[in-house]
Amino acid sequence: MHITRNRPDTLRGPAENFTGTVWLDEIAAPDAPSRLRMFTVHFAPGARTAWHRHPHGQVLHVTEGEGLVQREGGPVEPIRAGDTVWIEPGESHWHGAGPRTFMTHLAVVEAAADGTTTEWGDLVDTHDTHDCAAA
Repeated sequence: MHITRNRPDTLRGPAENFTGTVWLDEIAAPDAPSRLRMFTVHFAPGARTAWHRHPHGQVLHVTEGEGLVQREGGPVEPIRAGDTVWIEPGESHWHGAGPRTFMTHLAVVEAAADGTTTEWGDLVDTHDTHDCAAA
């Protein structure tokens, strides 16, 4: 058993992967053979990820606020505190806060054998997010 009492510093989400203000806190990254990675991600209103995919999928659990998630070819879906989203391995998607509130979620992924967790794509066109009235 290992208890982590001092986590890494909070990092700002890089502009090439996020639109708006996003903060990342690494919660867990155990040593091999584990490939688990867990983060708390804080999105300011309107902030979101770029399009991306994960080799082994991703679990998002919204802990506060309201947000949006979309898989490639699908509708923009509202998500709220208490919702859990499973994103299939290799499924291109984005997620972020709704236009009026902050949104925080836990993000859980499994790294590939080479250590990569995410393949990043293009930033999300803001017109794509205006079609959802809900968040």
